[in-house]
Amino acid sequence: MKKEEPKIDYSNKVIEIRGLEKSFDELDILRGVDLDLYQGENLVVLGRSGTGKSVLIKIISGLLKPDAGRVNVLGQEVETLNAKELQALRLKIGFSFQNSALYDSMTIRENLEFPLVRNSRHMSRKDIDRIVEVVLDAVGLSQTINQMPSELSGGQRKRIGIARTLILRPEIMLYDEPTAGLDPITSIEINKLINEVQRRFKTSSIIITHDLTCARATGDRIAMLLDGQFQRQGTFEEVFDTNDERIQSFYNYNFIQ
Repeated sequence: MKKEEPKIDYSNKVIEIRGLEKSFDELDILRGVDLDLYQGENLVVLGRSGTGKSVLIKIISGLLKPDAGRVNVLGQEVETLNAKELQALRLKIGFSFQNSALYDSMTIRENLEFPLVRNSRHMSRKDIDRIVEVVLDAVGLSQTINQMPSELSGGQRKRIGIARTLILRPEIMLYDEPTAGLDPITSIEINKLINEVQRRFKTSSIIITHDLTCARATGDRIAMLLDGQFQRQGTFEEVFDTNDERIQSFYNYNFIQ
């Protein structure tokens, strides 16, 4: 599946990370990470489980504090922001959780309305209904509006989770293992949806995954995280055109075994 060429503004960095370090007790997770995300780009961060991929996006969104280094998001130094400023920044960042994070006691409509009601109290019922309809249409699930999450498949719940993330029209999307636990056909659908979100909503995204099919289908650029640092960056083909056994074994595990 060839990815449609997006419109990426390489003169505009929406995220700039320099010298990022993070440890837990004696375990060094991130060891001097440098990374840029450009306006309109889908950047895939690849790596094995436990290599710090999820830690990275939690630091970007201010959920974790780094031990050292600088993280600039949409022109703001995250470490210097107070609680109010950090909350305002987070409204511009959509976080798509691995487990979709839907409220089981709410209908799909109520799940989607919740961020709007909490963060945009001035909105009319007509405006809320319109926005809910737009994001449901974007993920192809308009018919589920009055259903409960328990009535949906895993792939449908993943789509609704993305819709709820889109409801506040974030500038940046952070996807945490978007195809985890899904069958191959549903994974392909989610990959297409990630690309559609990029095109339709003009988002810049970081996609955390160890699924090489997802990486190849969605990534404009790939960054390979190994031993706490980005060892290779480039297109999918450029990253895996190497004799580095660590990278070759990662490729072989995904596509040969």
